[in-house]
Amino acid sequence: MNTPEFRSDTPAAGELAGPATTLGNGVVKRPTLLADGRDLIYYDDPDTTLGAERGIDTRDLGARPATATMRRDVLTGDWISVAASRQNRAFMPPAEFDPLAPQTPTNPSEIPSRYDVAVFENKSPSFGPALASALGTAPEADDAPRNLDDLDAPGLGRTRTSVGRCEVVCFSPEHEGSFGTQSVTRARTVIEAWADRTAALSALPGVQQVFPFENRGEAIGVTLPHPHGQIYSYPYITPRTTSLLRQIEREGADLFARILDFERASERVILAGEHWTAFVPFAARWPLEVHLLPNRHVADFTETSDAERAELAPLYLRLLRGVDALYGTPTPYIAAWHQAPVNRGRDSARLHLQLTSPRRAADKLKFLAGSEAAMGAWIGDIPPETAAAALRDAVASIPEVTE
Repeated sequence: MNTPEFRSDTPAAGELAGPATTLGNGVVKRPTLLADGRDLIYYDDPDTTLGAERGIDTRDLGARPATATMRRDVLTGDWISVAASRQNRAFMPPAEFDPLAPQTPTNPSEIPSRYDVAVFENKSPSFGPALASALGTAPEADDAPRNLDDLDAPGLGRTRTSVGRCEVVCFSPEHEGSFGTQSVTRARTVIEAWADRTAALSALPGVQQVFPFENRGEAIGVTLPHPHGQIYSYPYITPRTTSLLRQIEREGADLFARILDFERASERVILAGEHWTAFVPFAARWPLEVHLLPNRHVADFTETSDAERAELAPLYLRLLRGVDALYGTPTPYIAAWHQAPVNRGRDSARLHLQLTSPRRAADKLKFLAGSEAAMGAWIGDIPPETAAAALRDAVASIPEVTE
């Protein structure tokens, strides 16, 4: 691949922020900046038809909002980020005003150029920068967390600045779709982007955990139909992962290996490859819930091998298309990639997907009622073995994904 040529007349906000680099599978990474100093990274498919140059973001965006503040819930110990600026985000705009599409003369979107995959820093994030940006458009955080001990300290009325990072991952320049509608090549490009961003975000000061995910469907609360996901970088270890680490301490460091053996011997397996296994978990909470695990221990996407990434792309696509085939129409879901914290549990907490959907029938959704929402005491609607049989049949109806 040719390294892009820097043009002397390009303003700082539009220049490539570093040289193009080649990642796994021939994916090319091209970092640049948006007009207000936020990072924008292009990830080009190995067979891309795009040129090396990228357009310049010439918008007048003004100052970025102050980083949100989080408050500690003394009853649970959880930290709650209060990010009022998120109230202004776009809600189901028409295609001609899609903020994730490439910019046009009439659509001043977030991405200046045509792209294959693009990742950019959210302008109104739940977790934001600790330091002022190079362009002076991001205010400096005034009370960042000191460390995990600081966050765990007792006391009423405790607050800290919500330091971290929230990024948007655009899977395609098309206006509608999801991860499951992408090609194998494009899916692999996204996987390379997840691994690359996990490495970069894990290295940021104060970041304790990195979480890639995709919300799909209005029933989940999606406000944009554009095929995209997000990556959150937290200044703490999330409550779900804290609970997981506690269970690993109780059950043993080989917990995930034992879970995989247990599930692979059951009737709940949906798909099994050389490197990955998908199954409905023994104690599934949601009417539609699938876990996808690598067959060996890896803490996060940065530790996956080329062979594991190569198999994941078509296998994950087939799984998602099978989920849609279950009822014949697109299924709302949250696809949550759980990764080990940056500095804890990395030899025992395994990277894995938890895909959950509230859809319990073709025309019915599960709503969290008193027991689940108020007490966290779940009641399953469908036996996991029944759900697995239906999902297995649905996935079997999907041909092997090769393109």
